[in-house]
Amino acid sequence: MSILVNKDTKVIVQGMTGRAGTFYADQGMRYGTNYVGGVRPGRGGTSHLGLPMFHDVASAKSETGANASLVIVPAPNAADAMIEAIEAELDVVVCVTERVPQHDMARVKRALNGSKTVLIGPNSQGILTPEQCKIGVMPTKEAKAGGVGIVSRSASLTSEILANCSAAGLGQSTTVGIGGDALHGIGFADCLKLFREDDDTEAVVLIGEIGGREEEEAADYLASESYGKPVVSLVVGRHAPEGRRMGHAGTLSAVGGLSAADKIARLRSAGSRIADTPPDVVTEVLAATGRA
Repeated sequence: MSILVNKDTKVIVQGMTGRAGTFYADQGMRYGTNYVGGVRPGRGGTSHLGLPMFHDVASAKSETGANASLVIVPAPNAADAMIEAIEAELDVVVCVTERVPQHDMARVKRALNGSKTVLIGPNSQGILTPEQCKIGVMPTKEAKAGGVGIVSRSASLTSEILANCSAAGLGQSTTVGIGGDALHGIGFADCLKLFREDDDTEAVVLIGEIGGREEEEAADYLASESYGKPVVSLVVGRHAPEGRRMGHAGTLSAVGGLSAADKIARLRSAGSRIADTPPDVVTEVLAATGRA
């Protein structure tokens, strides 16, 4: 089992004919993901990477039965691409584009209200269900199928922890990179809900960082009811200077979010096990699942 995507997911790529779109679509197809077409205005009726091209998402969905999209277009056009996919009622939309303007993302958030679409990103590594479906830029070499769900804000830490888990015999059900921007789609709490409902997800790893309120919302959700599965949380940035912006996390206290120590305390109080360092994640998962 998995969450959000599996071997039956049919994927289109918005921006497939660009250099990045071509590269990552080809990677996904080589991995075995069911890519069924691409979208680029003016290229409808042609083909690329052996797949049909369409002028718009609605046409691509109608002709191919697509239910998911990878948005990999330049930042100034990314919001319009996401909104087009939402209006076409795709189930899952993954946007890996970085630096999407916040006022554009406000439009996207309005489009998501009441829609059936789950948005992952922007500024996301994407989503990976090992041996079934990859949408985005997440590396697959170390991924193995199994019962550990991973949800993360950090691309580099995701890759490291996924590899460590696989090396320890802890395969993954699904790994979700929710993205590092302040305004984005699905967050920690909603991913935790989905993993809870997935019978084959045995434990969940949450990878957080300073800035934003995702970790607090996850803690509030975990504290609200018995989760029923072990959750292991790693929150990085404990030694970051106060009031200084650190990468995409946006750590200025003025834009909200607790310190790393406060986030850790909230998650621990809500019942999550805490990993102090990336290598500790495996140790905690093994202990939580009785494999230590």
